[in-house]
Amino acid sequence: MSNESPIKIIQTSLHQDVEKYGKLQLFSKGENIYSPEEMRQKFFFVLEGRIKVSQVNLEDGKEQILKILTTGDMYDVVTLLDRKIHDNLLYAIDSVKIIVFPIDIVREWMYKDPNFNRLLFPYIAKQFRDMEELALDLSFYDTSKRLLKLISKHIDNQNPTKLNLIHDLPHEEIASLIGTVRKVLNRHIQKLKQDGIIDVKRKNIEIKDTQKLIENLPIF
Repeated sequence: MSNESPIKIIQTSLHQDVEKYGKLQLFSKGENIYSPEEMRQKFFFVLEGRIKVSQVNLEDGKEQILKILTTGDMYDVVTLLDRKIHDNLLYAIDSVKIIVFPIDIVREWMYKDPNFNRLLFPYIAKQFRDMEELALDLSFYDTSKRLLKLISKHIDNQNPTKLNLIHDLPHEEIASLIGTVRKVLNRHIQKLKQDGIIDVKRKNIEIKDTQKLIENLPIF
């Protein structure tokens, strides 16, 4: 995918549509961001903040976080393609700013604008790969390995002792990202602390020994 901002790309090639149809929306931390029914008519790009995308088992209330959207992400490519309701729940982790378009307008972009498709198709492929990886992780690896993979995936490139996206999430939500519960997660976090791999400061996870982390990752 291009390193250029998705919004800059569509502003360049579709600036009239952006000005005519784009609508800025702000959401407060913890606020629900549209219902599945509303998202059947909308498509948005994240400008600032993080959004949790999850599903909840109605029988036991257990949540599985599917992904965390952040600056540059778009939603929802599934409904964009198949026109069906996608029963995900969206919540603002931080204060969030998005730009929203009618989904039919975005479908027109798919038909008429190659620049938009050069942005969209690699993004869709990445979403498929991420979901495939989640399914395989839940099938193949125990909780300890899934936690290590999650941490390694979010190491900050600019500062390898820090994490991005998940660094300050409550343990309940980190547990939900890897298909477990807080009590089990806490046990594994304590073990990683004892092994000198991570530390937790002011509820933020930090990396103490990157080499040890790498050595303990599953082979895949």
